[in-house]
Amino acid sequence: MKQRIITAIIFGAILIPVVIYGGTPVVLLAYVLAAAALFEVLKMRRLKMLSVPGIITLALLWGLMLPDGAQEWPALQFAAGSKTEIGMLAVLLLLTYTVASKNRFTFDDAAFSILASIYVGIGFYYFIETREAGILFIFFSLFIVWATDSGAYFIGKAMGKNKLWPEISPNKTVEGFIGGVVCAVAVAVLFVLLTDIDATLMQLTFITIVLSIFGQIGDLAESALKRHYEVKDSGTILPGHGGILDRFDSLLFVWPLLHFFQLLN
Repeated sequence: MKQRIITAIIFGAILIPVVIYGGTPVVLLAYVLAAAALFEVLKMRRLKMLSVPGIITLALLWGLMLPDGAQEWPALQFAAGSKTEIGMLAVLLLLTYTVASKNRFTFDDAAFSILASIYVGIGFYYFIETREAGILFIFFSLFIVWATDSGAYFIGKAMGKNKLWPEISPNKTVEGFIGGVVCAVAVAVLFVLLTDIDATLMQLTFITIVLSIFGQIGDLAESALKRHYEVKDSGTILPGHGGILDRFDSLLFVWPLLHFFQLLN
């Protein structure tokens, strides 16, 4: 527990000032975190980042994460294609490499690499876009996920009797799942009362319930991935917490949905 607390303080001391400052530092932070998370995902399947397919996959990840309007930057004017075209080029290159490697790098490996880059890249892309919409949305997403995780853990530990999905995460319970949603809604009420967030209590309650549910699904999705590849943590970069993916699995689901809700509001 002491190690977890120390790591959380150090990581928060880096993350929070950058998020508050915004702009280019947030974009650079998102790219670094996404690259680390992609490395962890590829490592589960024993694929190396420092390889031809690994570099193609990383390029696809970073291409998918380009912020809106990035192609107007002088350094990126050569990248005239859309993200769809970037994705198509990556698919063609990865499939070409299956031939060049004489199927040591397989079709399944190519499909895994593409999905991994989309899974990680879309989540961190919407981290950038959500911060552009306003820092309040970032803090809202963080507090919702923290409240959900804490509520699920403590209420599940105190009251949990019915297993939620034992084949994927044997310690999670239905009671904890519901408790996490309830704690997240409590945070939403505080945001309505204490901030100038542009939403009514009813709107924010509905949005929070959806985000809390999908945040927990994001956690379960990563648990399913780790269980399939028989690893305990996605990495060891954050002592006491595991890897980057272990800390951002819920947010990779929450940030895209939160951004969609902002557009619909």
